[in-house]
Amino acid sequence: MNIETNAMPEVLESQVTAPAEISAMRRFYWSVRREFWENRSLYLAPLAVAALFLVSFVISTAHLPKDLRAAAGLDAMRQHQIITEPYDIAAALIMLTVIIVGVFYCVDALYGERRDRSILFWKSLPVSDGTAVLAKACIPMLILPVVAFAVIVVMHFVMLLLSSAVIAANGLSVSAYWSQVWVLRMSLLLLYHLLTVHALWPAPIFGWLLLVSAWAPRAPFLWAFLPPLAIAYLEKVTFNTLHFTAWLQHRFLEGSGMEALPGPAVFPTDPMTQLTPWRYLSTPGLWIGLVIAVAFLAAAVRLRRYRGPI
Repeated sequence: MNIETNAMPEVLESQVTAPAEISAMRRFYWSVRREFWENRSLYLAPLAVAALFLVSFVISTAHLPKDLRAAAGLDAMRQHQIITEPYDIAAALIMLTVIIVGVFYCVDALYGERRDRSILFWKSLPVSDGTAVLAKACIPMLILPVVAFAVIVVMHFVMLLLSSAVIAANGLSVSAYWSQVWVLRMSLLLLYHLLTVHALWPAPIFGWLLLVSAWAPRAPFLWAFLPPLAIAYLEKVTFNTLHFTAWLQHRFLEGSGMEALPGPAVFPTDPMTQLTPWRYLSTPGLWIGLVIAVAFLAAAVRLRRYRGPI
């Protein structure tokens, strides 16, 4: 009897299996997915702007046949600009929206979990601080550009179908209209522009915002924007120069000149745009910015490790 009783724990122990080890990539994937689903503004804001623009576009199609007839007497380049202008405006609005959403997200990403004390729960999970910060950095640098690309492509196709229906109903040539709107090439140029200008180029800006979000004891928006403003003001007063302001403007607003050589139309998705990836990758400013972004993110990881709830 004793022999059987002593043998039972050994049998039970042999049947217990160790929990499966979760890979680092799987933890990172679920961290990114959690960030995306917990912050609904990441996709709701672009969708809302797209819906509003499509409503206004539907109303504007009432004047489309008249505009096409008026443009028939112009040169080919001017006709192309008039026809593709609504598509450029749609893309610009969505890209501006995701930039604003990305800035607000980064400022609140690490501060918010300290403010609502949810950081205590997330730190109890087997996810390192580095994985958590990198997942948050991927939102403005990867997820938002992908969201913007998907929304803009769908908008362009809807606009193309609506315009074609109106043109056909008014007895105009649909094929001539389609020959001016090269949706496939515009989509490829758009994806390239988003990954280069909206993902990699402003990386140090996003890194700085995440760093401030991890450190700020209160009012992270003030801490994020007041130091750059103070530096620009001191430089202007002391040296009467605007080098820091020019750097910020070039980094956040004028980086599109590095990834391509625009044609007669300056918008980066214009079919006449010539891509220059090697010129972009060989730009020292790109790699210097990425190094600065890595330094900011490393500091944010260290701060998240030791900063507690507010």
